[in-house]
Amino acid sequence: MVKETLTVVVSGAEGSIENAGADQVKENLLQLSCHFTWSLLFEDADIPDLEMRISEQIKFLDIMSPVGMHNLLAYVRHLKGQHEEALQSLRKAEALIQEEPLRKKMLVTWGNCAWVHYHMGSLAEAQSYLDKVENTCKESENPFRYRIECAEVHCEEGWALLKCGGRNYRRALACFAKALEAEPANPEYNTGYAVAAYREDFDDKNKSLKPLRKAVRLNPSDPYIKVYLALKLQDIGETDEAERHIEEALSSPSCQTYVFRHAAKYYLKKDCIDKALQLLRKALQTSPESGYLHYQIGFCYRQQMIQLKTSRNRQTRRPGSIKELAQRAIFEFQKSVKLRPTFDAAYVCMAETQAEIRQYEEAEANFQIALNMKNLSGHIEQDIHFRYGRYQQFQSEDKAITHYLKGLKIEEKSYAQRKLLTALEKVAERRIQQNDRPVESTSLLGLVHKLRGNMPEAQLYYEQALRLTGEMNPEF
Repeated sequence: MVKETLTVVVSGAEGSIENAGADQVKENLLQLSCHFTWSLLFEDADIPDLEMRISEQIKFLDIMSPVGMHNLLAYVRHLKGQHEEALQSLRKAEALIQEEPLRKKMLVTWGNCAWVHYHMGSLAEAQSYLDKVENTCKESENPFRYRIECAEVHCEEGWALLKCGGRNYRRALACFAKALEAEPANPEYNTGYAVAAYREDFDDKNKSLKPLRKAVRLNPSDPYIKVYLALKLQDIGETDEAERHIEEALSSPSCQTYVFRHAAKYYLKKDCIDKALQLLRKALQTSPESGYLHYQIGFCYRQQMIQLKTSRNRQTRRPGSIKELAQRAIFEFQKSVKLRPTFDAAYVCMAETQAEIRQYEEAEANFQIALNMKNLSGHIEQDIHFRYGRYQQFQSEDKAITHYLKGLKIEEKSYAQRKLLTALEKVAERRIQQNDRPVESTSLLGLVHKLRGNMPEAQLYYEQALRLTGEMNPEF
């Protein structure tokens, strides 16, 4: 790589960097701890939605310091090639940190500044920010030249990972755990850890309860974390306490956009769909481009459609109303995936709704989009295979079994895995009763018991399948 001689002004004094090549600057940049080195995982198609959600948090999550979100916004704008706009976000972050006692947060911002200037070809500016980081590390008697292992930086990394989607949640939890090792009673670190634990708590019903209680105790005026606690309490049947936290959160003037969207989930679980829709429409007034809000609204219409379809009181039905609700739901799901093209849940819900009104070609197309998505969490892939198998069961039972088995090949203990096992068991038992492919069906029951850990039962079914094979093929 060509070497360059550069001139730089640092803190108002002229200095020089002789033979500072881009290769050496790059090597130093890679040692930084900032958004450019944290390996944040998200798809390019998600960038517009992510940028919108970051901007929303800066504007509406008013109990949180926006420093980290300005940093993340700068990184996203860099990915879009908007380097001047990225620098504007970083200047805002710098100005906010000047007002805070936690100056170590500046290391992340300086690191991001160095990277943006490097990508703009301004090696001298990049080196000047590297020097600021290095000097701070020296002052802290830190063993590393360009980074400090500290709670403030772990916290910033945790929030960035949380904002970038489900593939990052486990790492976010680990970052907040590191921060808490240094400061166990820090309110922000506890909030971050509790939110990460809640989002990872897709199967273990008590995993996030204790962290959420602690976070609420340390942040008594924070409605954002109270809603998460209310949702978790609702999950485990502690409805009175859950209701109290929801009412307190809704009465707060802070973070209303976020409180409304999460409180809507609470009321939806209570089957108070009209109340959920009311809250979601309020949230949509301030966030009209939120793919998640459109998904939630679509889900509410879908639930209304299911309620109407299963209603015992046939006289309450209006002609065409089921189809009308389905079409409203589909319209919202379409908006959702337009704004957030890799939103797997929206595609699956849209497909299921389309199937309800016999739009089978459209349903199949949307299921296939979800089935072909890459880098999904194991339990999400399992759920997609379960729901597609359930859809196929009334059209091609063999295809349904194929997808139940595909889901079970994903080795992750989860609620979705249990649903797959139950679905496969029911199909196999029904086939045995009808004497339909008894050897295969008995073997499937053996597999179900094996995956549940019931080895004696599994062995009995496998032996029975062998006997059936011998009876059907005497020469075997």
